[in-house]
Amino acid sequence: MKLPVIHGQPSWPLRSSHVHAHLTRLGGHLGPVQFRLGRRTVAPLSVAPWAEETLPRGMPALLQALRGDFFCAPFGGNGTPWRGERHPPHGETANAVWRLEELAHGDAAVTLRARLDLKVRAGRVTKTIVLPAGSPVVAQSHEISGARGPLSVGHHAMLRFPEEPGSGLIGTSPFVRGQVLPTPFEDPAQRGYSSLRPGAEFTSLAEVPLATGGTTDLSVYPARRGFDDLVMITAAPDLPFAWNAVTFPAQRYVWFALRDPRVLRHTILWISNGGRHYAPWNGRHTGVLGLEDTTSYFHYGQAESAGANPLRRLGLPTTLTLDPRRPTTVRTLMGVAEVPARFGRVARIEPAPGGIVLVAAEGKRVPAAVDLGFLGC
Repeated sequence: MKLPVIHGQPSWPLRSSHVHAHLTRLGGHLGPVQFRLGRRTVAPLSVAPWAEETLPRGMPALLQALRGDFFCAPFGGNGTPWRGERHPPHGETANAVWRLEELAHGDAAVTLRARLDLKVRAGRVTKTIVLPAGSPVVAQSHEISGARGPLSVGHHAMLRFPEEPGSGLIGTSPFVRGQVLPTPFEDPAQRGYSSLRPGAEFTSLAEVPLATGGTTDLSVYPARRGFDDLVMITAAPDLPFAWNAVTFPAQRYVWFALRDPRVLRHTILWISNGGRHYAPWNGRHTGVLGLEDTTSYFHYGQAESAGANPLRRLGLPTTLTLDPRRPTTVRTLMGVAEVPARFGRVARIEPAPGGIVLVAAEGKRVPAAVDLGFLGC
């Protein structure tokens, strides 16, 4: 079938009772995504402002498609080859052309299944997206089969915040370690600017060291206009599930994402607020927060994640180990829920009959219907 072109990319449409989404054929980027809450819709995921422009030659395909959420294998820049493998940034899964295998509309769910045969490292990735009926939730799984050896992986979700400073409040599950990227994230000589102190460790998003001294609060965003920064937090491994959540108080809803911390151990916060003045960013990528759940060594790439690195020396995983005899599956859930007035930052997400309960720092509780069994935790 001829695909509709959505923000410059041929895309497969998926529509359930509560979600209207598109998946790009190029790179398998899920976006835009509209969630229905009562009589209104919300669309928290971002689309790059250059989506319908022609980019300069040599740009990776993922930048042309950049939007929503996409699966990265291997996760990261991949500037350094690993054992003869030369991967594109964030892997073939974020850059290559996917092939549709199934788009099924059932009473219980809408299901899309797509396939990518890997060329850099032999194997196959099967992408499955499920939109359950009656719920503003998206379930995703990526099955890697036929491949061997260590691989960094991750989901690259990106949210676009309302322009007002501090319009979103960020919460995460408990973490055992937090650190700013060890090397400078941006280079002023290349027209890129960062604000955080490279390598600084922290125990709370509310107090993260600045390069100029003092600290800043990463749990309130947008902030620090004119800078792009990157930090990583490591989830406690014994959680029933790990989570990230963003409350938009003025819009009266919360976005959340759930995962198995034994599969995706870390979350990278890519804080993109106009700090890149080179193409195609040109200072216009503002108010975007990447909440990227990974098993990787920051965003450096396969060679750095599979080789010796400080996290591995601490006993923290930075790759999954693939076995060609047994597929490896990475699963995530994301959704939205309406919240009452004065519902602040999410402090806890608890299992509950029929799904979860989001608990605000002030104690207010909001249920959400999700299938926790999908995560396989």
